[in-house]
Amino acid sequence: MVTSIPILLNSLLYAGVGIAVFVAGFIILDLLTPGKLWEEIRDKQNVAVAQFAGAIAIALGIIVAAAIHG
Repeated sequence: MVTSIPILLNSLLYAGVGIAVFVAGFIILDLLTPGKLWEEIRDKQNVAVAQFAGAIAIALGIIVAAAIHG
């Protein structure tokens, strides 16, 4: 039981770093694209932009998972 605490802390640390990288990547994507992604999705109900943002979210998640896994 004592040896599982460092493993838990490492998992939490990697999860935190992964989430931070994911959010930073999404913010950078929002800055690089014309217009505001969330405004297009929420206010204008633009399905194409929502699909694009979802695809980018999945891609960033795969990249972060691969980086953590090694």
